[in-house]
This record gives sequence, structure tokens and C-alpha cells, in this order.
Amino acid sequence: MKRARGGRPVEAPADGHAIGLRGDRLEVPDDPVVPFIEGDGTGPDIWRATRAVVDAAVAKAYAGRRRIVWVEVLAGEKAHRATGEWLPAETVAAIARYRVAIKGPLTTPVGGGIRSLNVAMRQQLDLYQCIRPVRYFRGVPSPMRHPEKLDVVIFRENTEDVYAGIEWQAGTEANRRVRDFLTKEMGAEIREGSGIGIKPVSEFGSKRLVRRAIQYALVYGRPSVTIIHKGNIQKYTEGAFRDWGYAVASDEFAGEVVTEKEVWDAHGGKVPEGKVMLNDRIADNAFQQLLTRPSEYSVLATTNLNGDYLSDAAAAQVGGLGIAPGGNVGDGVALFEATHGTAPKYAGQDKVNPGSLLLSACMMLRHMGWREAADAAERAFEATIMAKVVTYDFARQLDPPVEPVKTSEFAAAIVRNL
Repeated sequence: MKRARGGRPVEAPADGHAIGLRGDRLEVPDDPVVPFIEGDGTGPDIWRATRAVVDAAVAKAYAGRRRIVWVEVLAGEKAHRATGEWLPAETVAAIARYRVAIKGPLTTPVGGGIRSLNVAMRQQLDLYQCIRPVRYFRGVPSPMRHPEKLDVVIFRENTEDVYAGIEWQAGTEANRRVRDFLTKEMGAEIREGSGIGIKPVSEFGSKRLVRRAIQYALVYGRPSVTIIHKGNIQKYTEGAFRDWGYAVASDEFAGEVVTEKEVWDAHGGKVPEGKVMLNDRIADNAFQQLLTRPSEYSVLATTNLNGDYLSDAAAAQVGGLGIAPGGNVGDGVALFEATHGTAPKYAGQDKVNPGSLLLSACMMLRHMGWREAADAAERAFEATIMAKVVTYDFARQLDPPVEPVKTSEFAAAIVRNL
């Protein structure tokens, strides 16, 4: 077994098999090797709970014929202590080799210091789709009168936009040279002392993201795909994202996709049966319409920063980031993750809600084609919440409040409800 520095395993145990790839389809054995990263802060607590539920759901759904062979890989604080690196190359290589992985939250200091580990992994593995399904589970306390009306899947472009990290710090020589070029040669107006960043949005990146969003809608019977953008202001980045999205629809899905304009002009306002409607909305308008008209939206395709804001705002409508799943998906490689932070003040207290990581694991199971196990875990998760067996975050919001259970106790209750 190959080991990284610090003595940690990065290769599979002898009894597991790697997930294969034929064309664009995964070939998943009955004992796939799945790398996991515990995460920092509360990561170990929520990982233990998630693993217990996933293992039980897989065992029950397939009567013991299938199982996941977990192998730990390192990133974040644990990796730094063991290897001196925040993101060892061995970890990235293991995720690429085994094709499907899952991770808890990782620490990244605000401002200076190490770069975002999440962004680094997305870019090194070209995980260009950040997929965030947002729906309501019965029994979850919500600030909305009708949270059940929101059921969207957000496809956020993961590698471009301001998250590309192309920046020059104010006061540096490099910043001065960039500002001089932009002001003197390109005619831009930039105040002296400004930090400068570049926002790349490419045709390639835009089209492949919207393509995946449309394919998802077709496979899962979703009625519409909405391109979210700020093209009224940023015409050559956000506006181009919109235009390239429409172009990929017309070039590659002409018989399956109809635009909103075509629906009104040629079909009397009714989407033809079996078709997916493609439309677009300005980002700020989309925020308010998810609140006022949530049932009109199904799949959203967004640039990076808009998708970051929008997915968190949507999650707040149905219970918050504590139960918001997410997956970073590329062509043949996928990394599923808790979407919230590390909450270090609760580390090791067996206290926090493991729902985000658990529901991300359900996404992972569906990605592997193990839908029966994912469905079973989600049903048990919802049944547990409806029975008011909940962690502190939900316990204090219920009316009347209930006594909270520990993270491990919540997981045990979900397993019983399988």
C-alpha cells in the first residue's frame, strides 16, 4: 500500500476496486473504493455520522451485496500536521484515480495565507460543475410560509469568474503595471490605490456548464433551465455567458429544448410535452423571484459568484446550510462536500447537524447509480426530523423547542429509521 508523507494511506485496501469509466459513464463495482477527507473543525463529527448512515443504507438497500471501501486521504489542518502541506499531491491524485470522493469542511484563512483548498481542488481536478440541489424536507423549521414550493438544482460554473483568482494587490509593483496598462493603453478609469482583479468567462467554460444543466433537466424530467446572469451590466462576461448558453441549446438540443420566447410566440404560452424550456433572468431579479415565485424555477445555470450567493440564499429558505448538499463534478471525476464551514468552536463536541454532508453523500450514491440507497437514506433522514429527533440547530427553532440530540445520536436514529 502506497503511503503519503506522514504515513497516511492514499491507495485502496486490497479488497476494494476502483471505479472505471467507459466513455462518459462510470463503471461502478460492488465494492468501490471511495476516498474521503474528514475535514477540519466539526468535520470528524459529521463524517462519522455520515459514514454510519451511508454504510447502513447501502447494506440494507442491497442486502449486503454491495459496500463502499473507504480510504482516507488528507487535506486541510490534518494534512498540514502530518505532511507539512495543506493539500498533498497524493490526495489530488487519489481522487482523480478513484473518480468519486467526499469531503468535510476545510479551513481556509480569510485574507492572506493559504489559498482556498476547495477552489484549488476544483481547479486542479477541473471540477467545473458545482451542483447544489435545494429542496424542503418535511419537519425542518424554515422562515418561509411555503418552503416546500422551492425545488431547484443549481449548476454553478466552478473554475472561472472572479474565483479564477487573477488579482493584483493594491500598492504592489505588479498592480501598478497592470493599472498603467489598463488606464494608459486601454482607456480604463481605475482609482489609484485600487486592488485589481480580472473576471474571465470563456465560451468553452460557459457552454460546457449549460450543456450539463440541460442534460440534467432532460434525464431527470425537470421542466426548465434558467440562465442566471448580470448581462445588463457586464455585457462581455455575464452577457456572453447568457448568449453562449442559448447557443449550445440551439446547436446541440434543438429537438429537445424550446426557449421561453418560442413558448409564447409559437405554443400559446404552454411548453410542448417532453420539451425543456430554456430562459434567462438577471441575477438580482432571480434572487427575489426565488422568494416570491419559487415554483417557477427548476434548474439554474449560473456563473461562479452568482451561483455562490444564490445557492446559499436558496438553502436558507429550506432550513439553512446545515442541510445543504453539494457536489463538484467534472468529466469522470466528482468530489462531494459539506457546503458549510468548519465551525471550530463546536469541534469534537458531537453537537452539529451532519445533514449537509449526509445529503451530499446521497448525491454521491446517485452519481454512482446507487439510487436505492440514496432514497432510503433521505427517507430515513426526513422521518427522523419529522419525529423531532434533531440536533441543536433545529431543536431550538421548533415550536415548542425540543431537547436536542447529539450528532452521533441523530445518525443512530436515522439508521433505525432505515
